[in-house]
Amino acid sequence: MSIKSVILLLLLGLNMTLHSQEWGGNNSGKAILINFGYGPQIPLADLADRFGLNYAVEVSGDYLTANNWAFGLQSQYLFGSQVDEDVLAGLRTESGAIIGNDREPADIQLRERGFYLGLRVGKLIGLSKANERSGIRLNLGVGLLQHRIRIQEDPFRIVPQLTGGYEKGYDRLSNGLAVHQFVGYQVVGKNNGVHLTAGFEFFEGFTQNRRSFNFDTQTADTAQRLDILAGFRISFSMPIFLGNAEERYY
Repeated sequence: MSIKSVILLLLLGLNMTLHSQEWGGNNSGKAILINFGYGPQIPLADLADRFGLNYAVEVSGDYLTANNWAFGLQSQYLFGSQVDEDVLAGLRTESGAIIGNDREPADIQLRERGFYLGLRVGKLIGLSKANERSGIRLNLGVGLLQHRIRIQEDPFRIVPQLTGGYEKGYDRLSNGLAVHQFVGYQVVGKNNGVHLTAGFEFFEGFTQNRRSFNFDTQTADTAQRLDILAGFRISFSMPIFLGNAEERYY
């Protein structure tokens, strides 16, 4: 995903947030929240040996009860440009180049790609009598965490060792069960108000390499991994109020 795509997604989410009053009014009663978020993440534990700082784009949805409990589905797309584990070291010359089929150096880049998909339960603890949906937001979740090394090939030069599916022997595709925690501040505004959430989140993934064989090490990697992500996220929400909320028609 390019930076332009990320900016476009966030602007779309902000635009729907600012116009969400078309679906409801006074933010009381039950509601559905459609959320669009973005933020940086720092890898820890085993994941820190493979990747550096990455970013996450989130699209999620919550069912918010009248007493501020939330039940939702969360998805994040993970991407980054810092890969610290050089899985292509065995293909490089002494100068660090990878030679293509025309005997010229190929422009091969390593990138981080991944996703998280899971269910969550949360509680919004109101801190203001003027708006009981302005306060501390706590989430706990469970889902699937997956990550891999994307081998970005030269668009003009072919490297035979990395084509025809052979690149999968280097990409370290890993996934497994993960748990998620979030603590932050959420505002579900009244009428024309802004609806946003900002806070810190953590993922602990119990993953394993899913490739049967790594070409560069000539071994099968069966080790259990502990992959941790710690990040900050800001999200814009589009609320759809249900039940007793005021409705407006245009």
